[in-house]
Amino acid sequence: MDFDKLKKLMEERIPFNRYLGLKAVWLEHGHAVLRMPYRAELIGDGTRPALHGGTLSALADTCGGAVIFSTLEDRQACSTIDLRIDFLRPAGPEDVMAEGKLVRAGNSVGVAHIRLYQGTEPERREIATCTAVYNITKPKSR
Repeated sequence: MDFDKLKKLMEERIPFNRYLGLKAVWLEHGHAVLRMPYRAELIGDGTRPALHGGTLSALADTCGGAVIFSTLEDRQACSTIDLRIDFLRPAGPEDVMAEGKLVRAGNSVGVAHIRLYQGTEPERREIATCTAVYNITKPKSR
């Protein structure tokens, strides 16, 4: 996988990712780290304020997709089959990081585990964990 192309795909070529401002911080085979910059428009609960769970799910899904894409050959693709996210605590008004690692990439299915967190060590706060399953498609023969 060409990691420059993958970075461009994650940041620029998917309109919703571009809207969220997602940035690929680290990409390597089977591992991805993405950042979603904080914006007030992403708040889902103004009384706390806490970021909307849908934006956090989108970040986790994109990170998992980046993990699987990092293992694919040119012209292969993946799409989400299943996404299981457990919210551990509200995400406050600051950037959110997602770190995804490959669990397995087979012929037609890939699995990634993703952690969402805020802050840096030693005050890093895990806000959600996610397991995502992706369908891997091969290029159509011509």
